[in-house]
Amino acid sequence: MRPFTYTRAENLGEAVAALAANPQARVLAGGTNLVDLMKYDVEHPAAIIDINRLPLKEIEELPDGSLRIGALVSNAAVAYDARVAERYPLLASAILAGASPQLRNAATTGGNLLQRTRCYYFYDPSTPCNKREPGSGCAAIGGVNRIHAILGASEHCIATHPSDMCVALAALAATVEVEGPDGRRDIPFADFHRLPGDHPEHDNTLKHGEIVTAVRLEGNHFAAHHSYLKLRDRLSYAFALVSVAAALDVKDGMIVDLRVALGGVAHKPWRDTLAEAEFAGQPANRETFAAVADRLLAGAQGQGDNDFKIPMAKKAIVRALSQAAEGTPQVQSEKQLR
Repeated sequence: MRPFTYTRAENLGEAVAALAANPQARVLAGGTNLVDLMKYDVEHPAAIIDINRLPLKEIEELPDGSLRIGALVSNAAVAYDARVAERYPLLASAILAGASPQLRNAATTGGNLLQRTRCYYFYDPSTPCNKREPGSGCAAIGGVNRIHAILGASEHCIATHPSDMCVALAALAATVEVEGPDGRRDIPFADFHRLPGDHPEHDNTLKHGEIVTAVRLEGNHFAAHHSYLKLRDRLSYAFALVSVAAALDVKDGMIVDLRVALGGVAHKPWRDTLAEAEFAGQPANRETFAAVADRLLAGAQGQGDNDFKIPMAKKAIVRALSQAAEGTPQVQSEKQLR
């Protein structure tokens, strides 16, 4: 048994203060990842800060037409919200591709952003892992690495980010709102998660004591032309080997705006805005989409067991963009079939 203190925060200020006071404190929301990590003896928090009483469970319309999703809104509530389904169907589709109905009912928006990798070695305290124990080494390099990264990896870590929701949020260029000891700040989604570099133990750019309070989505023109394609070992309850969040703004068959975010291939949802911009004004067809895939994966490098991910990702990008262009998104649930 590993003892820890438990605090049920009654307001945001109390939660931030309790988190900032202890470097080994962890926030508890849905608990679908943290509790597992504690059971596996991977996380050893000295203090648990329960934030479930905080007023962060609403989806709000903002005056500028954007949508703010509170950090404690469940994944299921986001996916089935009528405003999300109508204006951000890419996000709803990505959420429905993840986990199971039971987990989506419990998991929260903020928790999904903060979930940790599902690397075999990270979850096994008997093996070296720089993310779990900095400086111990990366057992996945040269080990069993079928599910690992082909983009943005380092000599210290080749783990991948497990979220489906975050891949869609990356494509939609969401903003993460956080509150900390120094007040509120907004983090562009592209800057929220980190590549491993020399410090793979840090998954994101949150400062000590900061808590995710909401995710904000701006207006967009992608509702008619989107697709979330997830390739995995089985149809349900499996993490992506490769996933693609594709969004297009098309006029007269030509690309006005193109967004592609990849999951299952890097330490964070992978998006290259410079590469996307190169294809504005080009035909929305398979030839263009194949060129997009080649451009996005130009720096991809396999680790042996996962070499197959490179050609798989290229085909997945072309397929997802083709579905988006045709207005025939990948179906994720029976509800979307009706």
